[in-house]
Amino acid sequence: MLRHVIAPERFFTQVSNEIIRHPRLSANAVRLLIWQLSLPASVDAPLCEAGKAAGITKGAFTRAKRELKAEGYVHEWRLQVERGKWRTTQLVSPVVLTDTEAVAVRDGFPQVTPTAPKPATGEPTDRSIGRHPTNTEGKKDNPPSQPSQPSQPSHVPTPLIERGGLILASLSHQEHRLRFTGRDIQQLAALAGEWLLRGATAKDLREALTDGLPDRIHSPAALAHNRLTRKMPEPPPFTAPTPAPQPLRTCTGTCDRVFRPVADETKCRDCRQDDAQASYTQNLSRSNGQDPRQARWA
Repeated sequence: MLRHVIAPERFFTQVSNEIIRHPRLSANAVRLLIWQLSLPASVDAPLCEAGKAAGITKGAFTRAKRELKAEGYVHEWRLQVERGKWRTTQLVSPVVLTDTEAVAVRDGFPQVTPTAPKPATGEPTDRSIGRHPTNTEGKKDNPPSQPSQPSQPSHVPTPLIERGGLILASLSHQEHRLRFTGRDIQQLAALAGEWLLRGATAKDLREALTDGLPDRIHSPAALAHNRLTRKMPEPPPFTAPTPAPQPLRTCTGTCDRVFRPVADETKCRDCRQDDAQASYTQNLSRSNGQDPRQARWA
């Protein structure tokens, strides 16, 4: 079996081999999951539209969706909103999530902040009295101090950052002492992705963040950032890339063969051996039948 694989430079989706080779997912279920994961984040399309775009029939779509929900790749909730209407929320994940982890991920997404209601009467007016305090020391501007944001690694691939965020969200839901907000998860996801990039597993991340926790934690995000930075595993050893093979070349000797050179040789191995034998025979005849290697020390 010959395989010619070329990694795409753009417009690709990283999918684990566990999904492609899943023993219990049908071909339609795998196609539906990969199709949904390949959509940009700006596209808010339900699974049924992805099934239509992927060419999956209605009956096959129902069976594929049931398989994905049973394996933990798809989670779905129906909630009743105002005026008695119902809203369906779907969560699609490239990794298997339990119901608890899925709820944590759902609740970890940023919610839309409601806008302030407009006053019933009148419009806002300027302040009639009072002013901002002035600086008495030379009237220098004193801008408010901004909280320093922890530096985040920028070389971590986006899929690993998303997976690190999922692990932190599930951990936040399981451990009551590590309750992270959606903003905390966004700030810590890159560090968790750096762990995964260096070969750590989800179990390693959970153990590093939960081992030896104090009874009371004032700032879970600060504690997690400190542990993720301080216990960061060493990067894997660097391995030099294998040099590309030399292109095929036509032998300049008498055989006209096509061969692959090791360095910059222009003749194949047989022609080089023939040239060496001819050179040895010529030197032997010049030394009156005596071996040139023995004549050298005579």
